[in-house]
Amino acid sequence: MTHLLFALLLISSCSSAEMKNFDVKNDTTNRSKKVLIVYLSRTNNTKAIAEIIYKNIGGTLVALELEKPYPENYSATVQQVVRENETGYLPPLKTKIDSIENYDFVFVGFPTWDMKMPPPMKSFLKQYNLTGKTVIPFNTNAGYGAGSSFQTVKELCPNSNVLEGFEITGGVERDGVLLAIKDEKRKEAETKVKEWLQKIKLIQNAS
Repeated sequence: MTHLLFALLLISSCSSAEMKNFDVKNDTTNRSKKVLIVYLSRTNNTKAIAEIIYKNIGGTLVALELEKPYPENYSATVQQVVRENETGYLPPLKTKIDSIENYDFVFVGFPTWDMKMPPPMKSFLKQYNLTGKTVIPFNTNAGYGAGSSFQTVKELCPNSNVLEGFEITGGVERDGVLLAIKDEKRKEAETKVKEWLQKIKLIQNAS
């Protein structure tokens, strides 16, 4: 059913020779409400990937914000996150998403913290009912991979269709390297994101 829907989206939006990907944000129907891209980004690397996905897919782009932001100090944030993971604390979100039932496809993007999914993204996945939706995770990290985060997505979305996730090396805040996905690195990331979106059949292969 999901593939059929995407096929219909692809057919309806590929009238231009220049537009090889379906672009829901330019569709004149309600399809602009079908794709949601939610991301958590401290150093703007995950934000960069979210923007690349939005550029190729369209939809609605939402940054997760907390009622009480984490400290700017990296070490203080690390200590807080470790405590939250140990206790299972889920920080309250400032971000509110209306009518999430209107979305069929939900991208969830986050960095790797403590080799796990950040607590705020757990808050989001527990707060909103994604039953029956297709959930697509993406991740930036300091070079150690996504850790257990993709498995956590599956555990928190047991009634969703969770597709293969995307992960890429971003900044290393511990070493003072913040936004790394820029300039040439961003161009490389765009290529990798497109290849991933093609692999999971969300956009067409370029002819």
